[in-house]
Parts: sequence; C-alpha cells; structure tokens
Amino acid sequence: MTNVIVPTARPVTPLGILAKKLEAIVKEVKQLPDLPTELVAEINHAWRLAAGLDPYLEECTTPESAELTALAKITATEAWDTHFNGGTTVRPLEQEMLSGHIEGQTLKMFVHMTKAKRVLEIGMFTGYSALAMAEALPEDGVLVACEVDPYAAEIGQKAFQESPHGAKIRVELGGALETLDRLAQTGESFDLVFIDADKKEYVAYFHKLLDSGLLAANGFICVDNTLLQGEVYLPADERSVNGEAIAQFNRTVANDPRVEQVLLPLRDGLTIIRNS
Repeated sequence: MTNVIVPTARPVTPLGILAKKLEAIVKEVKQLPDLPTELVAEINHAWRLAAGLDPYLEECTTPESAELTALAKITATEAWDTHFNGGTTVRPLEQEMLSGHIEGQTLKMFVHMTKAKRVLEIGMFTGYSALAMAEALPEDGVLVACEVDPYAAEIGQKAFQESPHGAKIRVELGGALETLDRLAQTGESFDLVFIDADKKEYVAYFHKLLDSGLLAANGFICVDNTLLQGEVYLPADERSVNGEAIAQFNRTVANDPRVEQVLLPLRDGLTIIRNS
C-alpha cells in the first residue's frame, strides 16, 4: 500500500505566522554567542508559547469525524496550482482555504448551540465546514452551500456521499451574490450563515443578508478570515487588497446599529454577528 504524503500547509493565521517568525529568530540567535543567556531564553520561551498553542487546541478539541479527516486529506493532496493553470478550476485555490479541525468543530458547536435548522454557507470550497455543520443539524435540517468553482464543489459532493449527514447539504453553483438574489427571491431564510468566500464581496454579502430577509430574525452570521493574517491591525500601507477589504468589512459591521458582534482570534479571525 502506497502512503500518500500530505503537504505541510503554510502558516496563514496571525499566530501561525508569528510562530514561524519566532522560530527563525530562535535559530538565528543561537548562532550569536554574545547575546545574554537570559535574552535567548526569553526569545525561546516566546516561540514555545506561540508554537504550542494550536497543537494544544487540537489535542483538547473533540476529534473530527472520519469523513472530515478523509476530506481534509484529499484537499491537502490536490495539485491546486496545476488545476488552475490547466483551466480545471475557475480561480486560484489552495489547501490553506480549508477551515480545518478547530474551526470546523467550532461551527459545528454553534449549530448545536443555536439549534439552527437552516444553514447557509457562502463559499464552500471542498465542503469541510459544510459537512462539519451538517453533522450537527437535525435529520430534517438543511444546509445550502454556495460555491463558484465546479471542481472544488465536485470534491465536496463526493465526500458528502460518504457521510450519513451529506444528504442534508444542497450545493448551489455560481457566483455568490447571484445565488443570494435567487434564494431571496424564492423566500428562503436561514438561522445561521457562514461567510468564507471572496473577501472583496464581504460587505455586499453582509448587506444582502440583512436587507433581503435571508437572515432570519435573531439569526447569526459567522464570518471567516476577519483578521486576515494580521493585516487588518497593521498599518494600512502594509495591507493587500484582501486585507483592506476585510478592514473595511470589520468597520462596516462595527458601525451598523442593526447588529451586535464579537471578533474571536480563532485561526485567521472568526466574527460572530447577531441580527438584533
């Protein structure tokens, strides 16, 4: 039996990036003999504090299901660059887009806590977070997952077929804003919405959810990547286009009197918004 080598994901969260930089500093200072021993020890301690947190969270969080483990492995081993260059995918994709174990279990817990029966996901990718949330839905629950890339959606749909919870998921292919308009026109509404799609459209998603009735009264929105690798709290001239888009989104939500929100430092930032 051939063992599949799973590529190591690059750090894409503020904590992961910090840990990687501190690791490089630790290696460098060990080569400098004139530094005070206490300073070297402090730098090493800072690195261990940063590097040890994510593994400890993994250890103390309920394990993901076998179906989620398999989906994460498939996503990590796909040749995403080759797929995009060859025209298989409609946009650049990468394994780091997967929400992963901790965030998946967090979203699953939110479904349990809110007793949601109808969930909307804007940006499915290969379906990891959709399947995690579907595992918490009741048997008559429904999760509508929007995805623009047919190849990524196909990977998700195959994984859903392997899960006893996959039948709860309905995939909607196409641009997210167009899909939201279509769902609103048919009178659909959702108890919980998870946004993890085009960062430049986050503000438009937010307004459409609140203005169209897609978000049920007292419903919740969970929004991924709201720390965007730390760019949102670094100087504006250090932000990418996506970093600036997320900074504008965070300001928009904070200034909207219709909602209450909290930004959690989970992975790359997860904002919880309540329609008040």
